[in-house]
Formats: sequence, structure tokens, C-alpha cells
Amino acid sequence: MSNLEYLEHPISPFFDENSTILILGSFPSVLSRKSNFYYGHPQNRFWKVLKEVFHDTLPTTIDEKKAFLKRHHIALWDVIATCKIKGSADQSIQDVTCNDISLILKQAPIKHIYVNGQTAFKLYQKYTYQTIKKEAILLPSTSPANAAYRVSDLVEKWLIVKESEHEYSI
Repeated sequence: MSNLEYLEHPISPFFDENSTILILGSFPSVLSRKSNFYYGHPQNRFWKVLKEVFHDTLPTTIDEKKAFLKRHHIALWDVIATCKIKGSADQSIQDVTCNDISLILKQAPIKHIYVNGQTAFKLYQKYTYQTIKKEAILLPSTSPANAAYRVSDLVEKWLIVKESEHEYSI
């Protein structure tokens, strides 16, 4: 595949000592890499879905997104540490190395791991699970490329994240 660019993951994992839920994507989109935070493409439905799942307000700024995640005990990172990729296209990803998810698991009381989309899930199963031996639950991708799912369909599938948050809330 031509026009592949070798990239290192540019965004630090987002979590704190109260994070009980870890959501993993594959690799940041071009717009996420530019904004230096997760799910920065306006067509990605991640924030809209979580807004509905948690009956909260839609975060628009990075500070609002971070506050939203903290309120709901959510950590974010991606499975991929480095790869060759064309733009934002998951289907173009090659030559992958994976992030060490245990960095988060050692510092936060993560109870559930969710993976946003098939690409991230396949890589998690192939590389990450072998290291940390913690099951992850596949959720349908919030990417605009996943046209088979409307926002309402995604919300229905992603409700499991809210259920796990309440399972461990104090």
C-alpha cells in the first residue's frame, strides 16, 4: 500500500487514580493527532455516544472531554504504539507495535476494558491480551467509517459501559 507513513502514537494515555473503565481505540486519526487528544474528528461519534450513554452534556473542548472522562471514571488509550498508516484509515495499518497497557493497570483500578472497533480488538487479542491476560469487550466502532451503525444503535451497544461504571461507583 503506497503513501503509508510511519508514526509513533503522539497522545499520552488519559486516566487517573479513580479510572475503573478503560476504552481502547486503534490509533488516533489525523485530526486527533493534530488536536493531541482522543476522538478529535468531528464526524467520529464517540463523544455523542458517551453523552447519550451517561445522560450528560456533550463535551466539545479538550478540557470538557477530560472532565467528562474523570466524572465517569473512564481511561482512554489506544492499542497501537507505532505503525505505518495512510491518513486515518484503520484498514491501511501495517507493521504494528502495541502500547503497554499494564502502565495504566498498575496505576488505576481498572475493572473493565472495552475496545472501540474490530481493528483495535483484533490487535488487542493478538498482542495485548497475551501480556496482561485481561479480557476485553468488543464494542462497535464509533468511527464514521462504520456506517452500518446509527448513533442510536451505537448507544444501545455502548450502554454496557455505563452499567460497569455504576457497578463500581462509591
